Amino acid sequence: MAIPRLSNLLLLSTLFVVSISWQASAYSAPEKFVQCLLNHSQPSHPIGPAIYTPNNASYSSVLESYIRNLRFNTSSTQKPFLIVTALHESHVQLCVICAQVHNLQMKIRSGGHDYEGVSYVAEVPFFILDMFNLRSIKVDIKSETAWVQAGATLGEVYYRIAERSKIHGFPAGVCPTVGVGGHFSGGGYGNMMRKYGLSVDNVVDAQIVDVHGRLLDRKAMGEDLFWAITGGGGASFGVVIAYKINLVRVPEIVTVFRVPRTLEQNATEIVYRWQYVADKLDDDLFIRLTMDIVNGSGGENNKTLRASFIGMFLGDSERLLSVMNKGFPELGLKQSDCMEMSWVESTLFWTSFPNGTAPEALLSRIPQVLTHLKRKSDYVKKPIPKAGLKWIFQKMIELEAPMLTFNPYGGKMGEISASATPFPHRAGNLWKVQYATNWDTEGSEASEYYIDLTRKLHMYMTPFVSKNPREAFFNYKDLDIGINHNANGKASYLEGRVYGIKYFKDNFDRLVHVKTKVDPKNFFRNEQSIPTLPH
Repeated sequence: MAIPRLSNLLLLSTLFVVSISWQASAYSAPEKFVQCLLNHSQPSHPIGPAIYTPNNASYSSVLESYIRNLRFNTSSTQKPFLIVTALHESHVQLCVICAQVHNLQMKIRSGGHDYEGVSYVAEVPFFILDMFNLRSIKVDIKSETAWVQAGATLGEVYYRIAERSKIHGFPAGVCPTVGVGGHFSGGGYGNMMRKYGLSVDNVVDAQIVDVHGRLLDRKAMGEDLFWAITGGGGASFGVVIAYKINLVRVPEIVTVFRVPRTLEQNATEIVYRWQYVADKLDDDLFIRLTMDIVNGSGGENNKTLRASFIGMFLGDSERLLSVMNKGFPELGLKQSDCMEMSWVESTLFWTSFPNGTAPEALLSRIPQVLTHLKRKSDYVKKPIPKAGLKWIFQKMIELEAPMLTFNPYGGKMGEISASATPFPHRAGNLWKVQYATNWDTEGSEASEYYIDLTRKLHMYMTPFVSKNPREAFFNYKDLDIGINHNANGKASYLEGRVYGIKYFKDNFDRLVHVKTKVDPKNFFRNEQSIPTLPH
């Protein structure tokens, strides 16, 4: 992809540095910000149509269309004073330059799925740079690569690959409405991670607008910055415009299954066994385990735990059954449980579309479910004793609402160095845990109630998960583990270290050094961004 010359913008940024001190204080910053955008917009790509203020009739719909957590769509939630729905790379460059002139907080949104609303909520006056219009996907089957802009969704990526090839796919998440920008830059995993690793392990180039308004590719940005935005989160370092990905090979036929077992159907024994085999099975096989509470045989007054084993196998059902009968016979998988389909059809199965849904459903940007939610994460390095499982299951029955999901490791995940990308959770982990609670009741009281339930389950799991640090997954954003309230200085670094070590472990300090080098004044910041070194 060609990098356009924007020497006029670079000159503009130089002039702006000189003028910041008096311009920002002399006038209303938001008003001057808009004037800055309009005055310096390229005639060939005017920015006016991309600007939405609260006075614009479409402002609310633009804001709300990519809010994926209803906790942050209330009348009391602080709203941005402006939304810029960038239509061209130059619009991104202008936002970066002009926001610095007027000392304004910028939030970057590319899909809105971040669990804590960090890309579209702030405690201080802010504007949103929304990337959803920058969503081109250029697939090149000959080189087995694709350039994907940050505003594209995973569903669009899957559809465009399948449109060109029956034997190619990409290892990324199972929710099709997730935006590429946040997903790829934070790591990104899915049901092919045991075979092909994370999304970020298959990224080979990128385009980013840096703090100086320059549009840089991998060669121009250098390997340190490229490393940082392939797992350390793009929003701490600049605005990622696009990623170049390597496609992976998939068979024409894959097999999926979903097998539920309650406690009365021996779920405890099967879950116990899953712990010992899930990371050691054939790399073509991924078995996610989800646990939730359902009504037992006695009706609503008799709750029980249901363990659902959801499988993705890169091959036909005959070979799958052979693998399962040898490695995990306790599940009792039968031919009737297996569904053979194309890889693109499997992406629909995994996000619970009805069987037979056309692949075009992947192009929809409207989530199947929109609700209030809280998520947390953990990593497990040793199997949980059977007594521990029984205790956790009893606690889940008492709490009722929170769900547990275990995503198995092994395969490729154990082969890649912990320092190869900022994502550090590699060899030594058996599985990743997601805690998930959804609710439909409006209001802060309901939110506090269900968030508290989630925190309790997380607390109960303490003896069984990683320690020193208790690790967490950056893309499962969780503000419980730390918030950075400071723009700069020692306090910012110390606050950032609290959550940074949990997300990035030994890679945190390298991320801080990259951040300090490329954005020393910490313009690109949010509640859990990478801090700079103390001055």
